[in-house]
Amino acid sequence: MRLEKCWFCSSTVYPGHGIQFVRNDAKIFHFCRSKCHKNFKMKRNPRKVKWTKAYRRLHGKDMTQDSTFEFERKRNRPERYDRNLAENTLKAIKKIDKIRSDRASDHIKNRLKTGKVQRQKEARKQLELGIHLVKAPLALAQDSSLCLPKIKVNVSQAQTEENQPMED
Repeated sequence: MRLEKCWFCSSTVYPGHGIQFVRNDAKIFHFCRSKCHKNFKMKRNPRKVKWTKAYRRLHGKDMTQDSTFEFERKRNRPERYDRNLAENTLKAIKKIDKIRSDRASDHIKNRLKTGKVQRQKEARKQLELGIHLVKAPLALAQDSSLCLPKIKVNVSQAQTEENQPMED
């Protein structure tokens, strides 16, 4: 049983599923569903469509290099069936899946860490601007380090004469 990869979104295409398109130059394209086939016919680039694996890898949202991907590589050489080898392979697949999922979760945590730091900086900035809402006015008066520096503006006499109220 051969599992193919969708040409457009890189998901697995199981036997009896999906669409196979053969171009005039005998190049074979496998698609997992009609959505991928239609996007291919519209000549869309998978690297620019946000829901594809190519986009996610290009923009650092999925892991791109990991030793566990080596096991997923396609091999064309047939192997003679060996019961012990098959049993050991099935055990190894479980371990590899666990390792891959752990590494993927670590990758996601590291990717989201920068956003967390940025949100904390913005929260500190917001707190500095609105400290008068959090601290009591007397506490602010006693401790000047909690306040922003006050700026004095000099107003000239010419401006005050122009802004006289109008008489009836």
